[in-house]
Amino acid sequence: MGKVKTNAMRILETRGISYRALSYDSRDGKIDGVSVAQKVERDPKTVYKTLVTQGNSGGVYVFIIPVEGELDLKKAAATAGEKKIEMIPVKDILKWTGYIRGGCSPIGMKKNYPTFIAQEALKFQNIIVSGGRIGIQIEIEVKDLLTITEAAAADLLK
Repeated sequence: MGKVKTNAMRILETRGISYRALSYDSRDGKIDGVSVAQKVERDPKTVYKTLVTQGNSGGVYVFIIPVEGELDLKKAAATAGEKKIEMIPVKDILKWTGYIRGGCSPIGMKKNYPTFIAQEALKFQNIIVSGGRIGIQIEIEVKDLLTITEAAAADLLK
């Protein structure tokens, strides 16, 4: 695998934000977060998944949570200022974000959607998020991720 540059990486480099690219073999089809954490040899508590939701107002919201965690939709709706939110169907993720399931990075989506990160991330200096392509993860300082995504930390987990 050569030096693949994803849109997320280009954005980080343009902004002068340091990161470490981690690649993994996705040919076995195991692209769920816990499998990815094992493949990149990181504690699953430091590996985060990017979830894309839509509120009943039509607004789109991004939530970044630990791969082992489950998004509490009621907490997420309250955080986003919505009565109710639902996950965007997998088939629509590309249309909204420019990324596909398993390769959806919180960095470099089509639009800057309101983004929230599970407050658990604040316990770590670095966390790992999707690099914008299946097989590529980005390790980044939490403070830098908060800055580049304009995210707010919140209580989001069940």
